Amino acid sequence: MTPDTTQTEQVAADTGNGTTDDTGNTTGSGGGSASADLREMITRARVVLWDFDGPICRLFAGHSAEGVADGLVEWLEGRGLHGLLTESERESLDPHVVLRAVDRRHPGSDLVTELEERLTQEELKATATAMPTAWADPLIRTLVALGLRLAITTNNSPQVATAYLAGRGLTSCFAPHVYGRTQELSHLKPDPHCLNRALRAMGSAPGTALMIGDTPSDFLAAREAGVPFLGYARNERKEKTLRGAGATAVVNSLETVLTAVRPA
Repeated sequence: MTPDTTQTEQVAADTGNGTTDDTGNTTGSGGGSASADLREMITRARVVLWDFDGPICRLFAGHSAEGVADGLVEWLEGRGLHGLLTESERESLDPHVVLRAVDRRHPGSDLVTELEERLTQEELKATATAMPTAWADPLIRTLVALGLRLAITTNNSPQVATAYLAGRGLTSCFAPHVYGRTQELSHLKPDPHCLNRALRAMGSAPGTALMIGDTPSDFLAAREAGVPFLGYARNERKEKTLRGAGATAVVNSLETVLTAVRPA
């Protein structure tokens, strides 16, 4: 795993200017109003649902997701299934796009099962070089210390999230509440299935939960489940995409959240 020092090295890149925009949306790394808004969001929550790849770590920081997607496409082509994907799907550079596309055409098939297992193995390889998101580890530990219960709700394999957490010493912060990809690929976010599983298992009403995610599919799943959403955007492109999907509370660094929730 990447050592803890990586977190401080990332701060300069991940931290924004600390402002609140004219619509009251939370951005950046500071500001009294922004901190107050975040503190109120956390205070209302009893359960925090975390997406995995993005808010907790960059899973494919050292094991390219694009390379994984290319490998899946090549594997399909090696089986004579070149025509199974459209050109845009083949060139998407997103392994989940490839997996979803095959599942739409052959739902529940052995082909889908084998392709999903290949993706899981590639994700497991990626955990060795995954880069912790700046401030994620201390924020997770602080939330637990404050009495909040945490769960992971991800489109990645639960095996992968579990392996990463073990390597960071974070298993006890989440176990047993890790909800990830299943054989029912139609349940991947933006479907709220994994969020609903977490809420049921933890006995939590949607309104007493908070989801932290970094993609439109996270936001849409949270909205469908009735769970308040806090977006994490490590760069301007991510923030623009989240806001374009409808997210209104977005931070550029988890330090913002940590500062807001730490006791004075």
